[in-house]
Amino acid sequence: MISTNNICLAYGKRTIFKNVNIKFTPGNCYGLIGANGAGKSTFLKILAGDIDPDKGDVSIGKELRMAVLRQDQFAFDDETVFNTVIMGHKRLYKVMAERDAIYAKSEFTEADGVRSGELEAEFAEMNGYEVESEAAVLLNGLGIGEELRQKKMKDLEGGEKVRVLLAQALFGNPDILLLDEPTNHLDLKSIQWLEEFLGRFQNTVLVVSHDRHFLNQACTHISDIDFGTIRTYVGNYDFWYEASQLVLKQKQDANKKATDKATELKDFIARFSSNASKAKQATSRKKMLDKLDIEELPVSSRKYPFIVFKPERACGDIILEVDGLNKTIAGVKVLDNVSFIVNKGDKIVFVGGNSQAKSVLMQILAGEMEADSGSIRWGITITSAYFPKENSSYFEKDLNLIQWLCQYPPHEGESFARGFLGRMLFSGDEATKMTSVLSGGEKVRCMLSRMMLTSANVLLFEEPTNHLDLESITALNNSLIQFSEAILFTSHDQKFVSTIANRVIELTPGGVIDRVMSFDEYLVNADVNTLREQMCAGEVDLQL
Repeated sequence: MISTNNICLAYGKRTIFKNVNIKFTPGNCYGLIGANGAGKSTFLKILAGDIDPDKGDVSIGKELRMAVLRQDQFAFDDETVFNTVIMGHKRLYKVMAERDAIYAKSEFTEADGVRSGELEAEFAEMNGYEVESEAAVLLNGLGIGEELRQKKMKDLEGGEKVRVLLAQALFGNPDILLLDEPTNHLDLKSIQWLEEFLGRFQNTVLVVSHDRHFLNQACTHISDIDFGTIRTYVGNYDFWYEASQLVLKQKQDANKKATDKATELKDFIARFSSNASKAKQATSRKKMLDKLDIEELPVSSRKYPFIVFKPERACGDIILEVDGLNKTIAGVKVLDNVSFIVNKGDKIVFVGGNSQAKSVLMQILAGEMEADSGSIRWGITITSAYFPKENSSYFEKDLNLIQWLCQYPPHEGESFARGFLGRMLFSGDEATKMTSVLSGGEKVRCMLSRMMLTSANVLLFEEPTNHLDLESITALNNSLIQFSEAILFTSHDQKFVSTIANRVIELTPGGVIDRVMSFDEYLVNADVNTLREQMCAGEVDLQL
């Protein structure tokens, strides 16, 4: 078990935590949620001992081992992938290294024999003889193939390094597991594997994630950071949302009832306090007023941006026709004869194992990149707006947010820009913040603002939920559900995709597979479809 006692933390005048007392027990997976800046990652760092609180302490049971998902991709550059995973269990790795060093000696003394016996006993007690198979299972599940396991970490790509570091945290059955955004850089298959792994995990897990589907699948409890404290709900993310809204409504209703009663009593006292015949009743009501408890509701850190896409006109009969697109980059064919037609009301998600192929296709559709061959035909009624995965080029000029937004039509002046930015959670002095100091989530909200101003009837999104908090993801999600025209997008957020897409286009090495169905239907049929495709490619010989 891990618990906190009166944890307090403040940065200047801003209180992050105030007297937080909470327990996390074995067998449960706690999803730690809260608005950006609420202190989710900070709380994990306090639990891990990386940050000292201003007041209070963390209590961990004796002999319990804690594992933390570290995001430093360069910390193990000189180690092999396999060794990096094993190093997640520091004591086991130390014993293994000392044991191997003794066995590597050319002369084996009596003291070496005694020490090696001690090490072998401790090694066996920690299930050391299963390290290779356990590491292999973890790496396989997270998409790191056998060909990479003896490579140095410095030879891996960034996304591969993150997967290895996640395997490191999971290795050796830790008693307490702290995971900050573990689904970053994971594909759908790996996320599903992690959900199943955590479902079988018998110890204590705390996880920070903006993936609502993952929180629903993996978590038994939700710990909500708000109002400077943490409140835990039994159940997954969807249950928390319903329960928290109910609790808030009950508080608001009780407060309104008390406020209305106080107003009624004050009116009576004001009217009859000087009336001799009513003086006794006025005094009685004054006593009632003094006893009336009106709770001053604290201000929540949870805020939802106002995201609404309003097309200036409906799409005509011809929206988009893509015919035979081909693209080769650095000698590798990324797109091969990609063809499809977009119809009215289509909300198309592009999926596939090759993330570069999806990104290149989106850039070509947005006019950011030229295809080697093939054609794109947009209808004459169509205006499109594009949300790129990489947005740094849009913030190269160091402008304040008002100046930045005024770059884009319609040009309606500073007052309009301030109002628009306020709805996107940049109110007051926030509207004059310089673009050079914006966080990733703030830049995404700026890019969404830019898109809304276009009044486009076709929206192109490339991983739009990256960097957003759950509140902003929810607002964007609901807006795109309501959008009446065409959407073409990519995303790793399964709930986001499931609630928006009505058509799935899969980019495979063998061409495009186009399915007019929901994403949930696509997942149900995925295994059958994969087998069918392998049969067509001659990879599987199915005999009845």
